[in-house]
Amino acid sequence: MTGGSLGLRAGSYGSLPNIKNVIAGGGRLLHSKSFGSVRKNPIIMLSGSREKERSLPSIWYRYLGRRKFSMLLLVAFAVLVFVLGSFVVNKESNSPNVDQRIGTMSMAHYINATRNEASRILGRRNRQKGGDGNRFQASVSKGANHPCANFTFPPPPPPHLRRIGPRPCPVCYLPVDQAIASMPSSPSESPVLHNLTYVHDENPIKTEPHGGSDFGGYPSLKQRNDSFDIKESMVVHCGFVKGSKPGHQTGFDFDESDLAELQQFHEIIVASAIFGNYDLIQQPRNISEEAKRNVPFYMFIDEETEAYMKNRSMLDSSKRVGLWRIIVIHNVPYSDARRNGKVPKLLLHRIFPNIRYSIWIDGKLQLVVDPYQILERFLWRQNANFAISRHYRRFDVFVEAEANKAAGKYDNSSIDAQVDFYRTEGLTPYSEAKLPIISDVPEGCVLIKEHIPITNLFTCLWFNEVDRFTSRDQLSFGIVRDKIMAKVDWHINMFLDCERRNFVIQAYHRDLLEHMPPPVAVIRHPPALPNIITRERNQGKKIPRHGKDRRSGSRHHHKASA
Repeated sequence: MTGGSLGLRAGSYGSLPNIKNVIAGGGRLLHSKSFGSVRKNPIIMLSGSREKERSLPSIWYRYLGRRKFSMLLLVAFAVLVFVLGSFVVNKESNSPNVDQRIGTMSMAHYINATRNEASRILGRRNRQKGGDGNRFQASVSKGANHPCANFTFPPPPPPHLRRIGPRPCPVCYLPVDQAIASMPSSPSESPVLHNLTYVHDENPIKTEPHGGSDFGGYPSLKQRNDSFDIKESMVVHCGFVKGSKPGHQTGFDFDESDLAELQQFHEIIVASAIFGNYDLIQQPRNISEEAKRNVPFYMFIDEETEAYMKNRSMLDSSKRVGLWRIIVIHNVPYSDARRNGKVPKLLLHRIFPNIRYSIWIDGKLQLVVDPYQILERFLWRQNANFAISRHYRRFDVFVEAEANKAAGKYDNSSIDAQVDFYRTEGLTPYSEAKLPIISDVPEGCVLIKEHIPITNLFTCLWFNEVDRFTSRDQLSFGIVRDKIMAKVDWHINMFLDCERRNFVIQAYHRDLLEHMPPPVAVIRHPPALPNIITRERNQGKKIPRHGKDRRSGSRHHHKASA
């Protein structure tokens, strides 16, 4: 290696003394020692052209060695990357396929990493029509000035950070005061049906081999079919066929003090139920003071659950547990606790005849969003009067029936009989022909409802199917909805299940919680204090060292002693 090469290398690192030994001339960089012995032979002529090509990079390296210039380049490069990245994001956001991409990916992340066939069909139909609206964008019917008008789901995380299983997704809620201001001043219009009354029969008689009960009556198949012929005034079976009023000698009876409570007028109520001591009461969270004052929370329990709560000192004469007002049910009509739970779930309008809106949540759920915000998001903003989440994975009744059989949810022969009956009535597997309906299977643990005649009829007829067939209400939801929608201009807001998981948290059933092993207690002992007495006794004694201590040297020993 020559001295010239060493000088160039030192100069490239910014060494000023060595740079003086380098002379720039004619676009060439030559070392001073070789300047007097230059020959113009062909080899040098060829090398001269190469040195000219190298001159600009060499000048570039001189300036690159300066710290300020390098920092300026880094800043310029960062600005360029930011501008290009923003351009790419904006371009993707305006792409016709971004809505399908965001929707499918969000469902894959927030629901169960499964591809939803209904969403894919919707995306194909939207592309055929030339539409590019985000199917999963917060649908705003109040105009573009709504604060949530431009809300969309954020892009999902990278695949290696995704969690398996259904998860909550973001939901745009209005502040509570704005949600309250959004409440309609008058009831929604009920299409066609304006006057709905209910069958009263003190001695119901079973005239057909299948279905019905003393509590719900025994409607014949002709009566069932007639109930789907929507008219201005109708009389239908809707439970509580006996007695002078619901809850008084009807089966599913209330205390006299509770009967007076249930007749009061309320704008909004929240209701739930626990039967068969199946769940533990979950206290709502994040409830506004306005809701605590004006929105009552009712929890229906049977006598078995009442006895358990009293033995645990959870229930006293005030009949209140946290925010919940406890309503004890006597003379339950069914031996199956889950079927008893369908009475308040689907027939709240019969138990509470003077309310406008209700939010039903199953007993295993904990409400974590204010009721006003839920109603604004899923009813008022959508101009809807009934809302329910669709199943996070299944959207076909026949697939749902097989899943129920595989999980042992009900007797297989009864499930087969119900599905076969619906097939003879024209129920088909879900397909593109049902659009804009995107699912036949709900996740029915939450019902959000405005109490008007058409929604009351829907839940009455839905209950009649549960009373006639199996208690698996996911199987009968679609057939009742389709028959009503075939007669009147009415729709149900079936929102994403990940949105439902945003405002309710699902807990374990009580029996599962009791059989779970207790959490392992981690005992952390405090650090041991130094043994001062032992150290004093050992002072002056030579302690043998081993291993690393032997190599640490006397200097480490002196530091430790100090």
